[in-house]
Amino acid sequence: MNQMAPYAQDVRDEDLCNLRIDLAAAFRICAQMNWHESVGNHFSAAVSADGKSFLMNRKWQHFASIRASDLLLLGATDNSVMQGSDAPDASAWAVHGTIHRLRPDVRVVLHAHTPYATALSTLKDPSLKPLDNNTARFWGDVGIDLGFGGIADAAEEGERLADALGQNSCLMMGNHGVTVTAPTVALAFEKLYFFEKAAQTMVLAYSTGQPLNVLSDDVAQKTAEGWIAYNGMAQEHFSHLKRQLDRVDPSYRD
Repeated sequence: MNQMAPYAQDVRDEDLCNLRIDLAAAFRICAQMNWHESVGNHFSAAVSADGKSFLMNRKWQHFASIRASDLLLLGATDNSVMQGSDAPDASAWAVHGTIHRLRPDVRVVLHAHTPYATALSTLKDPSLKPLDNNTARFWGDVGIDLGFGGIADAAEEGERLADALGQNSCLMMGNHGVTVTAPTVALAFEKLYFFEKAAQTMVLAYSTGQPLNVLSDDVAQKTAEGWIAYNGMAQEHFSHLKRQLDRVDPSYRD
């Protein structure tokens, strides 16, 4: 079991417990969807108002085995955490720690190498074109980073990615993968879910070799705004997936 570090938190103990459970559930669900990367990739969630105290998985633990109690409580300005036996890997620290430190409004950060989003990230133009409801959902809300220089394990890499994210909630990491952010784990998971579906649509549309029928900016904007009324889907979808986990293996709650 992870020993919690003495970092300040602004959430109540009960809320922190629920946050741990939700984040652990997100790992398990993503493992079921084959969105894990061996024992790599990281998810995190802020527990303090300034974002400098956050939960994250330690290095090299498979998504399918993560429990609520396994999540580390880290301080974004405390580099000594990298010296611990349960330290996260350097790339996770550089990306998640920096984003939480520079964007305190970002509460949950999910980074993954989902198949279609990653395939799209390797294109010269990795942007999501508004082609349908799912692709237009992300209109005007995706930053793009084209500065890939290998594994992002240096502080300047994290700062560049945070800058590329800007005020968007999603980041297409060129030649790398995708990072999504949201106020809650359920909303972040839903964003990752639909981003992968949108990327799949893009890749399949490109594969036909036919010209894309791209929506106008006005229609894309209207569609993106129309999704706001459906935000409630996220919690219902995530709750359903958690119930499925509970029937099969509820150990993520431990």
